[in-house]
Amino acid sequence: MAPFTCAHAADALGEHTATVAFTLSAADLGAGMSWGKGVLTFEGHDYPFRIRGGSGAAIGFSKTHAIGTVYNLYRIQDIEGTYWSVQGEATVGAGKGGAVMENNNGIYIKFTSRSSGARLAFSVERLTISLTPDAKTASAAATPAITPASHE
Repeated sequence: MAPFTCAHAADALGEHTATVAFTLSAADLGAGMSWGKGVLTFEGHDYPFRIRGGSGAAIGFSKTHAIGTVYNLYRIQDIEGTYWSVQGEATVGAGKGGAVMENNNGIYIKFTSRSSGARLAFSVERLTISLTPDAKTASAAATPAITPASHE
């Protein structure tokens, strides 16, 4: 049996390759809008991003602070895209939560969150992550990304 030498942990979602922290504001009256910003930490570099989206079946306003783990990210540009999740929120004053989101590049983000405000929601949420122009410039200058084959 060969020894396990992979530098990153793996679980059911795939290989843990990065971390993320973001703040998201949501305002809803039936259908709603969400917006915010965050930082992706990947291969020792921080990449700022913006996050926008929407949901249905919600009412109220909340501000969420989240931290999480990113899985299966091998090229920085693959973090960009639309993520889908089903989540519920019942915040009156303060609350805690978490979710798993996936985009069409096979990237998963699993996060825990704490929120404040007054919001009641249970819906499919669609969030789009886009790197800021500064992050895109930094990623072009970064060293080549790791690949799954490089861990074998």
